[in-house]
Amino acid sequence: MSKKLAVVILNWNGRNWLEKFLPSVVHFSSEADIYVIDNLSTDDSIEYLNTQFPTVHIIKNDKNYGFAGGYNVGLKDIQAEYYCLLNSDVEVTENWLPPVLDIFAKNSEIAAIQPKISSFNNKRDFEFAGAGGGLIDNLGYPYCRGRIFDDVEEDKGQYDDETEIFWASGCCFFVRSKDFWNQHGFDERFFAHQEEIDLCWRFINTGKKIYYTGKSTVYHVGGGTLNKQSAQKTYLNIRNNLSMMLKNLPFPKLIWLIFFRLCLDGIAGIYFGLKNGFPHLWAVVRAHFGFYAQLPETWKRRQKNQKNGFYQSKWLIFKHFLGNK
Repeated sequence: MSKKLAVVILNWNGRNWLEKFLPSVVHFSSEADIYVIDNLSTDDSIEYLNTQFPTVHIIKNDKNYGFAGGYNVGLKDIQAEYYCLLNSDVEVTENWLPPVLDIFAKNSEIAAIQPKISSFNNKRDFEFAGAGGGLIDNLGYPYCRGRIFDDVEEDKGQYDDETEIFWASGCCFFVRSKDFWNQHGFDERFFAHQEEIDLCWRFINTGKKIYYTGKSTVYHVGGGTLNKQSAQKTYLNIRNNLSMMLKNLPFPKLIWLIFFRLCLDGIAGIYFGLKNGFPHLWAVVRAHFGFYAQLPETWKRRQKNQKNGFYQSKWLIFKHFLGNK
């Protein structure tokens, strides 16, 4: 008999990550069925799973659909009330699941939940991808409690609470399956990066809530697929962020904010080029053209209802670079 919760790991040539981290998932996840969705890996991931983890269910996609499409395709074959979409480079801890399941049980308006995400390599610090829960500033830049841009806080118990947030990290993303499919899942055009923020924004626009619990902790390596210095990651983040705003922002904020962000991206491109090399400058240019290419379809996917305010919004980018955090 299937359990209410399915822990689902998306894999692409990640045999080494599975070997390192899947044992903790199996050991500490008695409340869940465990699945691996494989995006047509060319390494020995499948053979390894069949040999070492016969109780783990394997779903084989027919190609590499990326993060967004990979989950959309693979999750169609999983029957569960809740999904936990878990990166392969995450170490889970004892009793990481009950606090999340308790929150879901208490409030049907909550569509997605994120645990505390700390760094695997330095367990005293929060991790870049999620930290103490995701927020977004007045210009549409995502950040986290415990992480602003590349500045990460030490965990001193300041985010051991349970609270509403704006977005839950895709590295450990709990979601009601009903809500996930009501929104048709992730926007597969994103391929990877910020698709979970877009989905959470769509949840919020329909009256749902996103939550964080500091009573559950996982440890994330980060950069297992694309590291922070990747020009491709720069491209995907900028293109997807612009598309996400076009889909979810209300008028009249939409017009001036998109224009202002395009201008800021130009400045950022020069900065990235000087700091990290020409490929990053070119990535910003490509991202804008990618945004324009997707614009007609993105417009079709605009939400019917948009909320006027951001959750705990700030003029973050200006305060950050002026040294006022």
